[in-house]
Parts: sequence; structure tokens; C-alpha cells
Amino acid sequence: MIQAKRFSHAAFETPDVERQVDYFTQVVGLAVAARENGRVHLATKVGDLVVQLDKGDQARCVKLAFQVDPDTEFSDIRKGLEAEGVRCESRSDAAPGLPKSVTFDDPKGTKLEVFAEQTPIAKNQPVAGIGPLKLGHLAFCVDEPKQFVEYYSRVLGFRLSDWIQDWFAFMRCGPDHHTVNFVRGAKTQMHHIAFELKDWAQIQNACDFLGGKNIQLAWGPGRHGPGHNIYTYHRNPDDQIIELFTELDKMLDEKLGYFDPRPWHRDRPQKPKVWDQARDIWGTPPTQDYIRQRQ
Repeated sequence: MIQAKRFSHAAFETPDVERQVDYFTQVVGLAVAARENGRVHLATKVGDLVVQLDKGDQARCVKLAFQVDPDTEFSDIRKGLEAEGVRCESRSDAAPGLPKSVTFDDPKGTKLEVFAEQTPIAKNQPVAGIGPLKLGHLAFCVDEPKQFVEYYSRVLGFRLSDWIQDWFAFMRCGPDHHTVNFVRGAKTQMHHIAFELKDWAQIQNACDFLGGKNIQLAWGPGRHGPGHNIYTYHRNPDDQIIELFTELDKMLDEKLGYFDPRPWHRDRPQKPKVWDQARDIWGTPPTQDYIRQRQ
């Protein structure tokens, strides 16, 4: 087993690359870090690569990239995967700032990329739009979440944070409550991708900004139960759900085994658990526009 430490970036195919570039730069607030052979790499204002765009027949997420401990020998990454019976291949310069990586497919065919070394790109570029701190997490609709919980735990060293009954799993690779989610759905596809904002004030500003662009919220604002993050959701031009969030629970010490207490927690300690239902702390119920992603 290897041990993923950080969610680096996600890759998407889209029928209209320039339309998505315009959305991610002018609305989300990322910077174009590089262009090569029709591929576009986008970074946060501090230079972290977070989104890769490629031309494709349909809008879909095709790859997730994770970083392991920077001191890890590159050969050990491959050995760790092969020890779990995972077929993988080595790559060089797969993305800007990424000299070496290992790639393989998860059970649903999404490519996973793992690397140890990465350098910031396009650092301190001016950005328009909302301007997130980082890429926070990504959720997939799958037929059976338990299969993916087992795979991501065994192969990538993810830990289980919470369940909503038996249909929604929250998994983490670092201190954040969740990095990858798996939710039972009728169709295997990305459910949503989430970007972290600084605080509640930036969430409020983001809502005003989206309203000024005539981009309607699909759900929120509110505060979730699992993870306890403040959230909003909207759809991008490819009809994908984009979450903007802040104040997500953090597990700062795995040995202590609880999320740092906050005033909005209803029980203490806030250990990983199974929630009976997806009841938010506050906010309106999800809209049909949000719910249809699982149907």
C-alpha cells in the first residue's frame, strides 16, 4: 500500500475547452498556467495545479492526481502499487511542475496519478472571479460505494471519515474530513467537484458574484452534517456540479481519532460514524436540480 497525502488536481474532458477555460478563469478564479497540444492546465492564485482540460466527446472527469510524502523514492511508489496487484505505468512530465508520476485505473476506469515531487506553477498570477484557496474534494456516483471504499483504502491508504447510511461514503487522505466521496447513483459519473474558500465572508461574496453572472445556485448556502462545512452548489457550462465550501472538519491527529470540536457539532467527540440521514445543521433542503445528479 502507498499513502496518499494530498489531492493535487483533476482532469476533465469537455466538448468545448475554451468555454470551460472561460468558466474556470472568469468565474471560479483560476489562472491558465500552461497550454500544450490543446490541453490546458489551470492553477490557483498561489500556483497549485488543480484542473486539467482536454477535448472530448462528452463532459466527464477522467483522472485524479494525488501526492505522497515528498521524500518517497519514486521506485517505492510503483513497488507499493504492484504489491497490491495493481498494474501501473511510469510517466515523465505528465503536467507542469510534475517531473515523474505513476498512473493506473481504479475499478470504474478513472485514471489515478500518484507522484512525490511537485513544484508550484504560475505563482502569484492575478486572477479574476472567486479565487479559491485549493481544490478540496471530488465525489463520484457509483453502483456500490463499499467496493470503492475498500479499493481506495487498500491501494491509496485512504481512511473512512463518515457514512450516510450505506449509500454515501466520505474518505480522507490528509487532515480534511473528505477528499474523495462515493455516493450510490443510477449512473457512474462525477457527482461534484469542490473548491475551498477562505471563510463565510468569501462564500457570501461568491454568492453575490454568481448572482451577478446569472448563475443560479443548485443548493445552499447551508451547513452540512457530515464534515460540517458551509456550502453552496451551482452548475458549470458542462452541467457539472461545482461546490464552494469553507470550515470543513479536520482530523489533525489520526491517533487521537476525532475531528477538532466546533460550536456547531451536536455531539462530542466528533469521531467517524454512520449518520442516519443527511440532515444539515441549517439550510434549505436540496433542490431537484441537485438531486437529479444521482438519478
